[in-house]
Amino acid sequence: MSEHHSSEPEAEGDGAAQAPVFTPRKNGQSQGVSEELAAWMRTGWADTEIRDPEPIEQAAYTAKRRAALSASFPGERLVVPAGNLTTRSNDTEYPFRPSCDYVYLSGDLSDDGCVVLEPRPGGGHDATVYLRPRSNRENGEFWLDGHGELWSGRRHSLAESAQRLGADTDDVGRLPDALRDAPAVPVRILRGHDASLDDVVAGVRADTAEDGAAAAERDEELAVALHDQRLVKDEWEVAQLQRAVDATVRGFGDVAAALPGARATSERYIEGTFFLRARVEGNDVGYGTIAASGPNATTLHWMRNDGPVREGELLLLDAGVETTTLYTADVTRTLPVSGRFDRVQRRVYELVYAAQEAAIAAVAPGRSFTGYHEVAQRVLAEGLVEWGLLDGPADRVVELGLQRRYTLHGTGHMLGLDVHDCARSRTEVHLYGELRPGTVLTVEPGLYFQPDDLTVPEELRGIGVRIEDDVLVTAEGNRVLSAALPRAADDVEAWLAERLPRG
Repeated sequence: MSEHHSSEPEAEGDGAAQAPVFTPRKNGQSQGVSEELAAWMRTGWADTEIRDPEPIEQAAYTAKRRAALSASFPGERLVVPAGNLTTRSNDTEYPFRPSCDYVYLSGDLSDDGCVVLEPRPGGGHDATVYLRPRSNRENGEFWLDGHGELWSGRRHSLAESAQRLGADTDDVGRLPDALRDAPAVPVRILRGHDASLDDVVAGVRADTAEDGAAAAERDEELAVALHDQRLVKDEWEVAQLQRAVDATVRGFGDVAAALPGARATSERYIEGTFFLRARVEGNDVGYGTIAASGPNATTLHWMRNDGPVREGELLLLDAGVETTTLYTADVTRTLPVSGRFDRVQRRVYELVYAAQEAAIAAVAPGRSFTGYHEVAQRVLAEGLVEWGLLDGPADRVVELGLQRRYTLHGTGHMLGLDVHDCARSRTEVHLYGELRPGTVLTVEPGLYFQPDDLTVPEELRGIGVRIEDDVLVTAEGNRVLSAALPRAADDVEAWLAERLPRG
């Protein structure tokens, strides 16, 4: 990686030339800038302003979302930051991903941004998206700063962003003073994403002697309200999730065709194969891929992905493509590496499949979020009793939760911008609430027989099976967004036969 420096950028549009202020890397090769070079770098650049850029496709939807949030907090200032770059090691950063609530309200994906809803005296709010402007060409920031445009790429100007996002924009460098100088009204901030803005708001509150405990409670209410609002997806969000799922289905096909390479190397070959699809068709994977072969499949969140992929074993692949708009799929299939289930594997697989079928049938508007989990657990418990692994009757097993030794996790979660979406929403509208049209969730029962579990026959030890699909609640019932990927054992074998190399 090339060396880079840091400097203090000027505000966009400020034409006053200033000597660049930068700190060279201690052991970097370029330790200074001559006046002649600085002057030359200020000249000879074409005008690259984009006139009349197309609005982002979700701009009309983000405006509606901001209006809905505005109605929930009349007369209050709302501050929703994107977050900042996070250092990975020394002077390298992790790839940036903005806070989901910021994306939901703005559609913008850049670091350091912030959505501010400023209350109007007559009611409602004025929305402003605060952003970093174009790099300054006069003070040298564009080529001397480590995050200048010649290092990190061109940013949209504030005028371009206003047209693209369908909202007023301003320089985020002016935001701290804007918050300090604004009229005294109640303020709420989405905490934990931008420490500097958290501090600014805390200072504003200190000036007004606002109680700290009450302020923390108010901020939590903002976070909860945003997650409550995000539970039901609009039509644009549903389309994004379907796009994510479709790309994920293609990624699973890539993995099936690549199984011979995985057998020659390790689970990382599978992880890398799926990642290629995620990067080509989306932004990234939506979460760390679980590529668990053989007994590794009994570890629920196996993400080392460094184990062998052996003929005759099962591969549990839990993976999802995240779209360029940051909506993610979350799909799991358990595949026989050889292309066909053996007798014991098929028996376990078909019990999990039966539980999933029953659970999907229980997903409908007006039903509870916990209902489909209870249905799946009942089917699994009945099967485990029938196999003699648990003492019945099944009612007793479910009441005591004894099946959980082998099932371990819940049967699903909400899905959207987060893989475990809307986790801060109120339990009365989420965990104990009714499913509504527009809700998207996963349905993912599983059975896991640990390699060292002496309560099960030896032939079952080391087998882990999970089947997971993404399901949209509709007015009529539900739609399985991932239906294009086969689930039934015979269909999985036929699908693999079409993709595994012959010979």
